[in-house]
Amino acid sequence: MTISEFTLKAKDEDWVRLEIFTGSDRRREWLPEEKARIVAESYEAGETICAAGRRYGLSPQQLFTWRRAARRPMGEAAISESMFVPAVVTAAPPKPAAKSATAKKAGAGSRRW
Repeated sequence: MTISEFTLKAKDEDWVRLEIFTGSDRRREWLPEEKARIVAESYEAGETICAAGRRYGLSPQQLFTWRRAARRPMGEAAISESMFVPAVVTAAPPKPAAKSATAKKAGAGSRRW
């Protein structure tokens, strides 16, 4: 994907940057170093998420997602996505022996309601 950038001068305004995206790709691919730099800029004192995102053509939601991913420990993402719990199948426990008829009769009269 090629990007042509033009700088225009608006009427008595600050400079405006216009980006023209050509190609079939709808999404831009950011290098990890670029993401880290943008996230670091968004944490600077006096900087807002909207301003940092606007400067790079990002939505605030995308920048918040990058910040959340940066706070997560490195190994946590890989572990949570590929974690399986092994299933252990064992034989059913033996059923207890049936009580004799005399034991049932003796126990039946001892109930108190």
